[in-house]
Amino acid sequence: MSSLRLPATDHTHRAWRVHEIAGDFRLEDVWMIPTPGGPDDLHHLVEQIAADGDEKPTGADAVGRFLFAVRWKLGALLGWDGPESGVGDRVATLRDRLPDDLREGSRGPDSAPFTSIFQTHDEWAAEYANKTMHGVMHIGWVPDGHGGYRGQMAVLVRPNGRLGSLYMLGIKPFRYLGVYPALMRQAGREWRQNETRRRAAH
Repeated sequence: MSSLRLPATDHTHRAWRVHEIAGDFRLEDVWMIPTPGGPDDLHHLVEQIAADGDEKPTGADAVGRFLFAVRWKLGALLGWDGPESGVGDRVATLRDRLPDDLREGSRGPDSAPFTSIFQTHDEWAAEYANKTMHGVMHIGWVPDGHGGYRGQMAVLVRPNGRLGSLYMLGIKPFRYLGVYPALMRQAGREWRQNETRRRAAH
């Protein structure tokens, strides 16, 4: 197991609010985000991810960039990512499932291609859908075991029929070996680079 990849229980055994709305989604991955901070710093990580979402993710190295480029090109050729296959068209938004307190609280920023569902003090959830699946990116802020806190990402998925199941199975090795490790390392580097700005904000 990669040092950044975490066991499923690191997500399932925490009392996240996302469990209330995504019970029919399966947990695909849990990843450590190397972003050390204090108990109130989730919003800084959310802002960083949202800013990165202005463009399609490219990964932090050659492997990540190549795999993302292949994915988006394949999606364009096969028509996977058209607006008619997204949230609000092919699938209903998970915001429709929110309890009143979350619906009335902070929604959080969008991070293209994801649309934010909700944000609290220690978690943020955003969703994305295409012809293959409906997915949730869940960012949690958790104790690091050394007196501090850090980010943690969980990927929740509801495949769209046989096509979606085959797609998720096919990309699994690429996610584990190239894409997500690169993204987590990139997030850690950006977090360190932004340390001065975060300190100035306090």
